[in-house]
Amino acid sequence: MDLFEFQMNNRLKDTAPLAERMRPRKLEDYVGQDHVVGKGKYIDRILHTRYLPSLLFYGPPGIGKTTLAEIVAKASNRAFVAISAVTSNVKELREVLTEAEDRLGGQGQETVLFLDEIHRFNKSQQDVLLPYVEKGKIILMGATTENPYFYVNSALLSRLQVVQLKPLDDEAVGELLRRALRDQVRGFGKEDIQFEAGAFENLIAMAHGDGRSALNLLEVCVLSTSPKENGTIFITAKDVSESSLKRSHRYDRDGNEHYDTISAFIKSIRGSDPDAAVFYLAKMLDSGEEPEYIARRMMISASEDIGNADPYAITMAVSAFQTLRVIGMPEGRITLAQAATYLATAPKSNRSYMAINRALDDVKRGVGKVIPPYLRDQHQPLEEHEGYRYPHDYPGGYVSQRYLPLDMDETKYYEPSNRGHEEIINRYLNKLYQEDESENS
Repeated sequence: MDLFEFQMNNRLKDTAPLAERMRPRKLEDYVGQDHVVGKGKYIDRILHTRYLPSLLFYGPPGIGKTTLAEIVAKASNRAFVAISAVTSNVKELREVLTEAEDRLGGQGQETVLFLDEIHRFNKSQQDVLLPYVEKGKIILMGATTENPYFYVNSALLSRLQVVQLKPLDDEAVGELLRRALRDQVRGFGKEDIQFEAGAFENLIAMAHGDGRSALNLLEVCVLSTSPKENGTIFITAKDVSESSLKRSHRYDRDGNEHYDTISAFIKSIRGSDPDAAVFYLAKMLDSGEEPEYIARRMMISASEDIGNADPYAITMAVSAFQTLRVIGMPEGRITLAQAATYLATAPKSNRSYMAINRALDDVKRGVGKVIPPYLRDQHQPLEEHEGYRYPHDYPGGYVSQRYLPLDMDETKYYEPSNRGHEEIINRYLNKLYQEDESENS
């Protein structure tokens, strides 16, 4: 490192954001993730051995994926190189891999390659890593906010140990903030900072388990609050609120939170909890979810989870979708809420869903190829249609005759429940079955 680089690094330390300055250097300073870094847990165990596997750190932003990778690499006394899949291309990646190979061959030193946002590399880019990981030429440490089982090649993933990290709990976030307030070198330990009752807790809550966001918000609060005459920086709940542009939810329309929230929404409807359904609806709308996507999912739920227990449910869902297209947002939120609460409070039945799945299973097995001749289309010879009995010619509009294919047993695919309108359907079908038995006896 030359003098210019040394001076530049010192300036960066002074001007770096608080979250960067407070980044822990040792495992004992690391906050949170006790399920993997606690005494006797996975990371603690591998640091007490000479063996270091390739790892993939998976979890939401701001919880210490990069920091943990650096700590593990440095504790293992291996060379550490960090690149980002966002800013690097295959050419740069190959250069890093070649240097790592030369370092291993020339100096006998292994290289830990930390690849941030590994999911941003496409399949061909990820394939470049495979032979180097497979042959032990590098130890790969990747980090991703997306589910690796969707975004990382299976061949590469099978050679990585997936370490799932969780959002920080309030205790961990609070500890990060208190450290920053105490630290006189990297933090605000030289300042007299006090909080109004409840303000510190509000700051923790607004971080939503994201340590980096918590430290960033603390930094804005401290630097934007004018000291009192005695030099004290007194931070109120209003200061905390105004220092954050928006109380953001951790939500990515292409990521896990998208799928988790819509799943919770549909399951709340299925579970007949209108309050939970409205909450998850509000969360999706506030996070920028596409309203028509929500409406489409409600149409599916209306058939899958309610079905004929309330035949009007599908009409309500379709009407909500069409109304949303006409009136748009923000008024469309009311229509979506009406549909969501209607579906959540409607009687439930999945019998239509189960019926089509059972029938599809039989069709895929090749069952039922011989349609009764009298049910076939008019293009067949006239004699083929003899024997068909037209139901409307009989009392009640019903006559007993076989409709299922001739080469399969009589099967009950649709078995209505005794909930809602299906109770009426059940009584009607039982009446028909009794007539069949009387006619056949």
